[in-house]
Amino acid sequence: MTRTTYRCACGAHLEFKQDLEKESGTTTPTWKCKDCGTPVPGMTAEKIRHQDPS
Repeated sequence: MTRTTYRCACGAHLEFKQDLEKESGTTTPTWKCKDCGTPVPGMTAEKIRHQDPS
């Protein structure tokens, strides 16, 4: 199975759940880049959040 990756506008390479930050206070999960806080597209973030480097 191939890994999902995402290149944030700040240049960060998002590949694992540790690279994402969940926005609190929302009814549906909204994920952001841990480095800069830019929102990550929903489907992409859901795939990435299930990936673990181990």
